Amino acid sequence: MSEETVKPKVLVVEDEPALVETLEYSLRRQGYDVSVAMDGMAALETARREKPDIIVLDVMLPRLDGYEVCRVLRQEMSVPILMLTARSDEVDKVVGLEVGADDYMTKPFGMRELTARVKALLRRVRLTREESAAAGAITPMADVPSQRMIFGDLVVDLGRREVRLREQAIHLKPKEFELLVFLARNRGIVLTRDLALERVWGWEYDGGSRTVDVHVRWLREKLEKEPSSPTRIVTVRGVGYRFEG
Repeated sequence: MSEETVKPKVLVVEDEPALVETLEYSLRRQGYDVSVAMDGMAALETARREKPDIIVLDVMLPRLDGYEVCRVLRQEMSVPILMLTARSDEVDKVVGLEVGADDYMTKPFGMRELTARVKALLRRVRLTREESAAAGAITPMADVPSQRMIFGDLVVDLGRREVRLREQAIHLKPKEFELLVFLARNRGIVLTRDLALERVWGWEYDGGSRTVDVHVRWLREKLEKEPSSPTRIVTVRGVGYRFEG
């Protein structure tokens, strides 16, 4: 089967039968292969088994809530996650981002908007891979030195989309990797949060600069010896961040 005919896999995690039916119908009409889980534990099992391309995840779930499901999955895979919630408080959105969600929608929502968000998240992942390959001019795919950025014991491999610290693989989700690459390519330059948001998330992204702060914190937790006293990704107060290597 060619790559063009492979249907993207969507895992819908929702415990309201009527909404599940509507989501499944709408996503299948858009050409997606849809799986469903109706509680948090089933969501983990299905995600591990099916390896979906994207997950639509409700927050309020039986057995294990959506935040915990998202937190666990983020430790295991980099699949984009769109969270759904009945609450609209800003704190809920921040919590969703902090546990690893890529996007966030508040109920009630229109199916057209949801399918557009799903399409946009899948497109971001695809474009990231294509741009990474194009930037490295990889023909054939090989461990070309120009595709690797080395900062002492930190190695960022653009072609393989891999990061190694002290010879150990570091698992980053897509936006963490893209932000690290953006910072690393501009080593020593002070970069504003707004610029990072535009270059990494795109001008159409409607989230605030808090998103950048959250992702920087995740990177520091994974790459810094002392995350509370960072030396690789330094905060420039009132402006943004500077990558020191």
